[in-house]
Amino acid sequence: MHRDLLSTATVSRGSCCSGRMSRSLVIGAPVPGTDPDQTAMNTPASSSPPVIAHVLHRLYLAGAEVLAAALGRQLSASGAQGGAMRFVYLCLDEVGPLGEQLRDEGFTVIDLGRRPGVDLGVARRIAALCREHEVALLHAHQYTPFFYSAMARAWPTRMGPIIRGHPPILFTEHGRHYPDTPNRKRIAANRLLLRRHDRITAVGEWVKQALVDNEGLHPSRIEVIRNGIDPERFHPPDADERLRARTTLGLNPQQPVALQVARFHPVKDHATAIRGWAHVAEQVPGAVLLLVGDGELRPQAESLVQDLGLEASVRFLGVRDDVPELMAAADVFVLSSLSEGISVTLLEAMATALAVVATQVGGNSEVVSDGETGLLSPRGDGRALGENLARLLAAPDRARTMGRAGRQRLLDRFTQHQMHQRYSDLYRQMLGPVDAAHPAGR
Repeated sequence: MHRDLLSTATVSRGSCCSGRMSRSLVIGAPVPGTDPDQTAMNTPASSSPPVIAHVLHRLYLAGAEVLAAALGRQLSASGAQGGAMRFVYLCLDEVGPLGEQLRDEGFTVIDLGRRPGVDLGVARRIAALCREHEVALLHAHQYTPFFYSAMARAWPTRMGPIIRGHPPILFTEHGRHYPDTPNRKRIAANRLLLRRHDRITAVGEWVKQALVDNEGLHPSRIEVIRNGIDPERFHPPDADERLRARTTLGLNPQQPVALQVARFHPVKDHATAIRGWAHVAEQVPGAVLLLVGDGELRPQAESLVQDLGLEASVRFLGVRDDVPELMAAADVFVLSSLSEGISVTLLEAMATALAVVATQVGGNSEVVSDGETGLLSPRGDGRALGENLARLLAAPDRARTMGRAGRQRLLDRFTQHQMHQRYSDLYRQMLGPVDAAHPAGR
């Protein structure tokens, strides 16, 4: 999703990617002696399960990364669903804490060590790892991992004694930057990078439309597979669970509590949530806002809390591994983002039967039914967000009714089982014969 990737590297002659390698790579000319349209049939000749490589920026405890890890855990040959696949993880920038967990569980997780700028060595390493691990399919999460996965086609892969083309690529777009506008270089590149056997998924309808409008991709190429979570791990707490969670946090049983779980990044716009909370603090005595996460903008958020005199009602909890318990302690979940795909933390809150107060951006309106499972407000409008929070924190019965409706909506549309089944089916399609029905571009 790096918007500037193709601002620093065009795909025509005379650019930093020009020359023989670039023309073979971007225009899609086959490596001599190979047929690029045979690349979807990359399952090794042995009887071992086909290998799927997830390509990501890093493996932190964030939405796209958590979903990629869950796919491996559930669909692998030793996973909960007993799938006939093996998974490896290729990280452009660093392994991250979730990557370390996956290593401890026996998965292969590799740091590709990307350098600043366009690092063609990453593409070469992806190609080499495809040979080493006999990768049959690359699943690239977000745009930059897709870009490097496609660039790896400059180097042939080997499956046994026969040189074959590069494995097909499944490109999943999880969200968009803000602001998101068309980029002519990216549109031209996408037409050249995508091959007939590659597939594209978007986590929601809004994300799909953004790919059509701003990436120049044909809608027929894009399949929507909604994000999903485990509704058993995140479930409505009983009275004892709620009391225990609140006691651990030093909260009394009747205290109004709002919770936000998000990294401190510009797109999450914590400043709007904090400014909105100033209104809540005036209207709802004793209310507390719990902010879970860390990131580059946390110091600015802490300074804003001090400037507004909210230190007594806003708590910064940092990165936590007990999010289900924190949600059990809350009354309302808040998300103040400038842009979202299908937010995993929003789904987790709904599974916990929390009413939601969020901005009406991106895929949020696909997840939240305004007025039924939560309340939506315009991006950047702290007062409107704060008024919605105050309404629900001051009316706990209404919040509980919305929370129950939200959990039912999640069970109907956004479960992990539904998501995994869709990806499993798509993997099997891509590992089989080439589907000629998918054109190379618009």
